Amino acid sequence: MPASAPADSAAVPTTSTHLPLAGIRVLDLSRVFAGPLCAQVLADFGAEVIKIEHPGRGDDTRDWGLRVGQTETTYYNSMNRNKRSITLDLQSAEGQRIVHELLPQCDVVVHNFKTGGAEKLGLGYEQLRQLKPELIYCAIAGYNSAGPEAKRPGYDLVIQAEAGLMALNGEATQPPLKFGVAVVDLMTGMAAAQAVLAALLRRERTAQGALIEMALYDSGIMITGYYGLDALLLGHDPARYGNAHPSIMPYGLFEAADGPLIIAVGNNQQFERFCRDVIQRPDIVQDPRFATNVERAHHRTELAPLLVELIGGFARDVLLDRLMACGIPCGRVAGLHEALTSERTQQGGLVQAMPHPVAGHTHVFAPPYRLDGKRLPLRHAPPVLGEGTREVLQRLLQMDDAALQALKDQGVLTLPQ
Repeated sequence: MPASAPADSAAVPTTSTHLPLAGIRVLDLSRVFAGPLCAQVLADFGAEVIKIEHPGRGDDTRDWGLRVGQTETTYYNSMNRNKRSITLDLQSAEGQRIVHELLPQCDVVVHNFKTGGAEKLGLGYEQLRQLKPELIYCAIAGYNSAGPEAKRPGYDLVIQAEAGLMALNGEATQPPLKFGVAVVDLMTGMAAAQAVLAALLRRERTAQGALIEMALYDSGIMITGYYGLDALLLGHDPARYGNAHPSIMPYGLFEAADGPLIIAVGNNQQFERFCRDVIQRPDIVQDPRFATNVERAHHRTELAPLLVELIGGFARDVLLDRLMACGIPCGRVAGLHEALTSERTQQGGLVQAMPHPVAGHTHVFAPPYRLDGKRLPLRHAPPVLGEGTREVLQRLLQMDDAALQALKDQGVLTLPQ
């Protein structure tokens, strides 16, 4: 769908043949963040993603964030571009039957029911693979499905706490701090999409389906990265450095005379240029305490206040010009709105306005991927609740208007106006 087309258009999705997942169809039974993000990645690469939502409330995130139109919010819109929405009551026998009828025409199922929840609805892996043996089935949960906590609900904030992420984030003088975005959900969704892509490639070679199980806790542990390995080597929690780096110095946020900036001195040669040409103190690099990065990190308590004082004596633009001339990574600290409306963002086409049937238009993030020199297209704005119910079920299951109306009367689904 071109960017100028109405967001609630019921036309058959246009699938560009150059997109790598053209011809792949995904049933997205997930809600909130990690599962919808996984499905959105697949949609960005060209898959037809059919998002199945509750007829009354839809995805939980349709009630989170700032309202857009009548059924969408900023939170929902961030995870559901390039999809179609159909409504089905999966607690009903008719809703489950429709999913079973759709399944043979689909390649991938994504869900994040609590462990055992899909099976109660007749939508478990063993149940669905009977209908399509080569199915790629991706189940996302909070914890290991084979472990003692399998049925615990998974929430990003809880996992951030339990996986030690809050303990490594923030300033040393502050209590544990969560990340600004739901980083565990984000990483789990991206990792789940990678697993689905790998399973699709294997299926292409072997015709073999796959059961993919992703746990938020597993991703939370992975995110700790080098901090996690430091903790294991030390035998205790490493120190927290806030905006600074635990092993590179100077590397972090600094206050110039008129505003903050980021300085990331990555090696000894850069530090020499930084002292000589940026802060104009070549004597600092001659001090054996600061000659190498290992020594600078070891003597950070002496070096840090000295640099803070010197950097604070220069205007930010003067420092940035000097840093860039020296090839030292640096940047202004932008506000979120400033970043989203910047010339850099606009030139990259990263935020686009798409037509909306109620709000007039809505902002949508473009896919971050470039393929063959082109950004992957925005084919659909995040869908109005149930916008595709009629078109998708008529196209895939040949349901006529009378059958659809009967299901609506039973409360199984809703139909677009």
